[in-house]
Amino acid sequence: MAYFGLTGSVASGKSTAARMFEGLGARIIDADLIGHEVLGSSLSAYQEIVHRFGDDILDSSGEIDRKQLGALVFSDPKKLKELNAIVHPKIIERVEQLAEELTAAHPQDVILVDAALIFEAGIGANFRKVIVAWCRTEQQIERLMAKTGISREAAEQRIASQMPAEEKRRRADFLIDCSGSIESTRAQVESLYPTLQRLIVGQ
Repeated sequence: MAYFGLTGSVASGKSTAARMFEGLGARIIDADLIGHEVLGSSLSAYQEIVHRFGDDILDSSGEIDRKQLGALVFSDPKKLKELNAIVHPKIIERVEQLAEELTAAHPQDVILVDAALIFEAGIGANFRKVIVAWCRTEQQIERLMAKTGISREAAEQRIASQMPAEEKRRRADFLIDCSGSIESTRAQVESLYPTLQRLIVGQ
């Protein structure tokens, strides 16, 4: 495979790093956006999810309320596992389709799949290399609370539902430490990007 994975726990700085890579010329496939599509009422996952979790997860327009669904599953590991079993295969299928299309159209470009659950979904081996963005746990909690407005307890639950950051770091081919300044993160991205380009040229 000619494309790379960019992952990291929630609120770790992964999306910030992705935008920086994009600014350098990388082509980004955002798995979270694909996840939004998968939850849409026109797709098959919608019916499966509503059947499993009930109409209470729907908003006034009949669409799945991601915040409501998240509150439900992140407090119950069994329900989270059931949700992932429905949506992960569909997200992975679409990501791989887009990655193959981009690789065929732009064989010399760095293609990055920005996805939070690469290791949790068991697809780490699908990528040429995997980059892990990370920050300190307390920073994660603070960033997640600020971003979503959820309580500290809910933030801790959401972080705990994912693979520990230490394990992701252990599995990484490359690391980006996002616990410092934006400038520090940018410097690491700019330093790593030529390495990714060389890997593409030498494939």
